[in-house]
Amino acid sequence: MLTQENVIDAQNKWGQGVVKIGELGNERAACETYVGEFLDQLYAFHAGVVLFKPTKCATEQFRTDKAEAISYFIAGESRSCLEDKGFALQPWKAVRFENSNMILEENRALAMGNYFFSDSEGVEVKVEYTFGYRRVDGELKIDLHHSSLPFNP
Repeated sequence: MLTQENVIDAQNKWGQGVVKIGELGNERAACETYVGEFLDQLYAFHAGVVLFKPTKCATEQFRTDKAEAISYFIAGESRSCLEDKGFALQPWKAVRFENSNMILEENRALAMGNYFFSDSEGVEVKVEYTFGYRRVDGELKIDLHHSSLPFNP
């Protein structure tokens, strides 16, 4: 049975990875290598379908493969989706999760809540998320990633 601690550990790795991407932003080759490793470590692209709906996408809202996920995180001249600006290149100084709730099963977990991205001045951006995880070769991998900015009437 997956535990809350398993999910929190995966969330912490994700947040640390996003921060690291921003730290490497000025070293393009190292950043590209790291993002590929980040996606391999944390997402299930190599094991099946991943449902990925990133935050700041209007035209190409859904990302169905690793190349499109790389495009979202770091953009660049070879980006797969033209609207991408490189979300993780901000750079963010910290990412923290506040889980509203989780569904935990034998080999699957779902978590929903808010995560907060802190910039270099300590300003936080609040984003709503739902992540789905499944156990692949003993590791939690993201196979559902949906995030959006809170409704602003």
